[in-house]
Amino acid sequence: QVQLVESGGGLVQPGGSLRLSCAASGIFLNIRTMGWYRQAPGKLRELVATITSAGTTYYLDSVKGRFTISRDDAKKTLFLQMNNLKSEDTAVYYCKILPGPGRPTEYWGQGTQVTVSS
Repeated sequence: QVQLVESGGGLVQPGGSLRLSCAASGIFLNIRTMGWYRQAPGKLRELVATITSAGTTYYLDSVKGRFTISRDDAKKTLFLQMNNLKSEDTAVYYCKILPGPGRPTEYWGQGTQVTVSS
């Protein structure tokens, strides 16, 4: 059974930093693209960043230069380093294993709350 468990969320002041982690179990990650999504109250879930098995990254324009996605496949863990946080970054953050060729199933974590407020 595949499980994704996020951690590292919390309350931080504007300009502060947080590092989110997503620990995976029950699956090999070495060929899968993984990503972070977020959903703010009253808004649709949006893609924040992705990273392929080769290390190619993609970022939402509004987080470029502030967020860094990374992965440690040996430890089956996905990370999101978030710096210079803004109030508009407040949301529940979810990690996801994206579907790929020959692997149509996607997997989601349960989410971790990030609140940016003074």
